[in-house]
Amino acid sequence: MPDALDSENLKEVLAYYDSWLAFNQRYRRIPGVQAAVLFRPSPDDPGQAFAGDAVAFSAAYGQADVEEGVALTEQHLFRIASHSKTFTATALLQLAEQGKLRLDDKVAMHVTEIVGTPLGERTIRDLLSHAGGVSRDSDEGDFWQLGKAFPDRDELLRVIKQPGTDVLADNDRFKYSNIGFGLLGLVIEAVTGTSYNDFVQTAIVDKLGLTGLGPELDPNRAGEYAAGYSSLAYADQRVPIDHIDTGALASATGFFGTARDVVSYWSAHLPGDDRLLTDASKRQMQHAWWKTAEDDGSKYGLGLMVSKLGERELFGHSGGYPGHITMSLVDAKWRLAVTVLTNAIDGPARQLAEAAFKLADLAESKPRQEATGLGRFTGRYANLWGVMDVVLLGGRLYVLDPTAVDPAADPTIVEVDGDDLRITGGSGYGALGEAYRFAFGPDGEVESVRGSSGLSHPIEGFTLPGRVRVSTVQA
Repeated sequence: MPDALDSENLKEVLAYYDSWLAFNQRYRRIPGVQAAVLFRPSPDDPGQAFAGDAVAFSAAYGQADVEEGVALTEQHLFRIASHSKTFTATALLQLAEQGKLRLDDKVAMHVTEIVGTPLGERTIRDLLSHAGGVSRDSDEGDFWQLGKAFPDRDELLRVIKQPGTDVLADNDRFKYSNIGFGLLGLVIEAVTGTSYNDFVQTAIVDKLGLTGLGPELDPNRAGEYAAGYSSLAYADQRVPIDHIDTGALASATGFFGTARDVVSYWSAHLPGDDRLLTDASKRQMQHAWWKTAEDDGSKYGLGLMVSKLGERELFGHSGGYPGHITMSLVDAKWRLAVTVLTNAIDGPARQLAEAAFKLADLAESKPRQEATGLGRFTGRYANLWGVMDVVLLGGRLYVLDPTAVDPAADPTIVEVDGDDLRITGGSGYGALGEAYRFAFGPDGEVESVRGSSGLSHPIEGFTLPGRVRVSTVQA
């Protein structure tokens, strides 16, 4: 993988990513998708700000409210749920830098109500890395289905004190816990003398000047939230799910945001940006402290997920709230960050976010080629068998399948041959050595493409009859 991302390649990647996201929102029956990409190629340039001007792409697709027919915009707010853990970790590292606590402090030093309990003996670092062995949500977690309210402070303390909440010994293995991060919120309140929500709003959100971001459901902005929807796994139709306050678990799952502001927040976690934390603190957060499973796949730092995607090392976080699934991924080497927000409880946010990096890898897989006239072939073409995209990436043309979870996994490589595209690479199950024959109209627009699977048309003009019979498909 190259050491840096070519900005011209990124422009081509984002142009196709926009089209691919729009297609997948419809194809995968996701009510709405909001996405943003940030690129900060010049960390040492004092004249370039570290904030919103680094957002290279932001878009929204589908609907914020299906029943009311409200189109989703870039300004609609999503519940980003466990992204909250990154804000909680950032706040605790800030307090450690200020000498107000140590990460190896036992939690009971600050939350005195739990002195003498097993969880009181856990350290802040234990809980930040999910190594405290704490119950994930307790055995009363019906708040995740809106069967009850999220716990308030007193209820959270009751759960923390009750026998059995310490499920495993500390530092035995990774064990994800929302209860543990709720306890870290209480630590922040004890150390700062203010509420968790007020502290992170001032110390993080306001410091970054991000108005589309906040620590908890804001009733004054009720009309700005995208509605959340149920899954298609157990029903043919989705139903809307109400937004509710997350109470004392805001430090684990309360945050809301737009994709643009969430991805802008991640710029503050890139090396060289000292608005929130020193680079030393960021290295602690981004260090992979624990494997999350027995294999060598994803790992966890301090309030951050750490993973590999091919040769690429990423950090970030996912979020799962009733009706919203979200994902942010950051490549510190390429200084590239992607945030995808979906308003369905089965929304494929991770796959949609990972696709941006995979397309960038395809664009960078060969030295950039500069050629003119390639754009006239690009587009989305359909026939009875499906859809193909002719895409310009890295100055080269590829034929990709937009229905694939990884659109760059099996590219067909093509080269210009007059008014045709000759297939020069790809799977042997394809039509290697054969051609896509293009028919152009008087205005230069593609009218049709003929390949080994028959005739295709630009998708916007493709239709099928009520029943497919001999000679009834478009020709």
